[in-house]
Amino acid sequence: MNLENPKKFKMLVDQAHQTALNVLRPISRKYDKAEHAYPKELDMLASLLDGMNEGGDGMNAGAAVNKRGDTTQGNKNGVNMSTALGVIEMCYGDTGLLLTMPRQGLGNSAIAAVANEEQLERFKGTWAAMAITEPGCGSDSAAIRTTATKDGDDYILNGEKIFVTSGERADSVVVWATLDKKLGRAAIKSFVVPKGTPGMTVERLEHKLGIKASDTAVIRFIDCRVPAANLLGNAEIDVAKGFAGVMETFDNTRPLVAAMAVGCSKASLERIKEIFKDQLDAEYATPYLQSSNIAAQIYRMEAEWEAARLLTLKAAWMADNKKPNSREASIAKAKAGRICNEITLKCVELAASVGYTEDELLEKWARDSKILDIFEGTQQIQQLIVARRELGKSSSELK
Repeated sequence: MNLENPKKFKMLVDQAHQTALNVLRPISRKYDKAEHAYPKELDMLASLLDGMNEGGDGMNAGAAVNKRGDTTQGNKNGVNMSTALGVIEMCYGDTGLLLTMPRQGLGNSAIAAVANEEQLERFKGTWAAMAITEPGCGSDSAAIRTTATKDGDDYILNGEKIFVTSGERADSVVVWATLDKKLGRAAIKSFVVPKGTPGMTVERLEHKLGIKASDTAVIRFIDCRVPAANLLGNAEIDVAKGFAGVMETFDNTRPLVAAMAVGCSKASLERIKEIFKDQLDAEYATPYLQSSNIAAQIYRMEAEWEAARLLTLKAAWMADNKKPNSREASIAKAKAGRICNEITLKCVELAASVGYTEDELLEKWARDSKILDIFEGTQQIQQLIVARRELGKSSSELK
């Protein structure tokens, strides 16, 4: 078992790390204060990422899961692994800026997970946001009330979505809607709705605790007509398969959110180690119980961080090798989201006045970290999913 990063991604990781330090960190505070202002510096960066992706396994938020790519047997480290490694380094720079990176939206993962081959080609290069949450539907994605009614060669969408990351800036939005409320979760499908489609309106942008560089929108759909060809995957309602189709999206995005948490907490952990370097044993030769209280807390945080990193890479590796990873994706998301909150807040506490002021980014990383334990499924939802997988229970059997 080799726990090191794959050597073939060394250049990618190095480039992402340098980008984090030299591009994202210098503008981090600027766009934290200028909430809702678009970071123009990201346009050039997005073009560079496009070039890297054209060359093979680059950083691509729409990583393939369990259905496409190389079908050969054996150990494969592909686009899921490279994306996770790239995201870790980019969020080491700034999580909000990574979330607003052109053509790297979470909706791209939905397209990759559910779309057919024709749709993959047609939506290639689009920047897709993802709209799931509704005013009366948060953690329970199956309770979606936005409707999609068939009308000839189109579907007509009606409903409201909240907390849509990049909802205003993205080229299109992947919208979850139900074809028939009576059939429950089995009737939920996802639709690609291009920006500017009549009937789709961005109502407002939210003011948030953290990730302020990223726009978070409320979007309303009133008689919004979308071509039937924009329904991702199979239009048939398969009650036996149930919710599995659209839920594949989360198997794709949860390891990425875990990677964001690993990157954000890495930034705080490295900074606090730098502040207290005189109290730390660089060789780890001092027994834990003989270390100072501050050193012991930092060592414990390092161990938790390493566990989260390895769980995240395991979930990504499973996706690359076409192994069902729903359980592992939720484990990684739950662990990484929780320790990111703990580490960033503890680093603010240990750094005292240095950690609480805007002279440092420690307080910003603590604010940014909270969303990483919430979106793509809260801590509690992840634990519920893991429990269902462990016990072999369905969602109706274990609530």
